[in-house]
Amino acid sequence: MKTFLVTGASRGIGLETVKTLLDAGARVVLVSRNASEVNLESDRLIKLNADLSVDNEGEKIAIALKSLEISGIDGLVHNAGTLICKKFESLTLADFESVYRVNVFAVAMLTQALLPFLHRGSHVLGISSMGGIQGSSKFSGLAAYSSSKGALITLFELLAEEFKEQGIYFNSLALGAVQTEMLAEAFPGYVAPVTAPEMGSFIADFVQNGHRFFNGKVLPVALSTP
Repeated sequence: MKTFLVTGASRGIGLETVKTLLDAGARVVLVSRNASEVNLESDRLIKLNADLSVDNEGEKIAIALKSLEISGIDGLVHNAGTLICKKFESLTLADFESVYRVNVFAVAMLTQALLPFLHRGSHVLGISSMGGIQGSSKFSGLAAYSSSKGALITLFELLAEEFKEQGIYFNSLALGAVQTEMLAEAFPGYVAPVTAPEMGSFIADFVQNGHRFFNGKVLPVALSTP
């Protein structure tokens, strides 16, 4: 039985990814600030409460996995993310720090903490955004969010190189518009052409199989960007 860990999985794309992985017969570790409140049950589902904006949460997750006698992770999906929508002139250093803390720093620190669980063939997947792709359409108010997603892409390109001898794979998916609460916050009234269950299904398939064809790559997954 393969084991996958998905962050930011209490709702939206993350939760749908978890559901699809469970349907595929995998064991799944669901990580979220309110994981224990998620209305989803399976004997192959493990719920871990964690606030990734807090220092040392990655180490706590690693300790929890050891206590559960989980020895390896086949796929790690960094789906947790946060967004602040403000005009650039109104953004504060605290705003930038809060976004980067979740979207970049927590990804790096959690990956580092879980390295002992990653093995040859493990696939680490970063959920980025089309807003983080150089040359893509950009939108006012998303300076902190989009720049953090660009940083995530570059980080994973570097990690793919650093861990290629160990056979650990790193890729990023740059998502376009998906109908989620975060999209509604950034673009009120916009209706996306892709649903959260559809994208969750795609991500679940990619974390299981994408590393057979890609490493150190960013793949745009977008029908539209608002």
